[in-house]
Amino acid sequence: MPEPEIFQCALRALNVRAGQTVFVGDHPEADVHGAKAVGMKAVWMQDEYWPEPEDAVIAQLWDLPGVIDGLNKQN
Repeated sequence: MPEPEIFQCALRALNVRAGQTVFVGDHPEADVHGAKAVGMKAVWMQDEYWPEPEDAVIAQLWDLPGVIDGLNKQN
């Protein structure tokens, strides 16, 4: 699991709260679970190396707007 500081640093630099963000990454543990650990929404950019996590999954970046809409409706 990555240190939460890298995500918190990004949030400070962007001047946003974790709940206002969606982090997109290609590693389910380091990216998806790391982002969720600090309160961000997370989307996994699917690849053949990792099993699918229970979170949002995309195969292409153009799938992202629809996934973000779905995440926002969950809250």
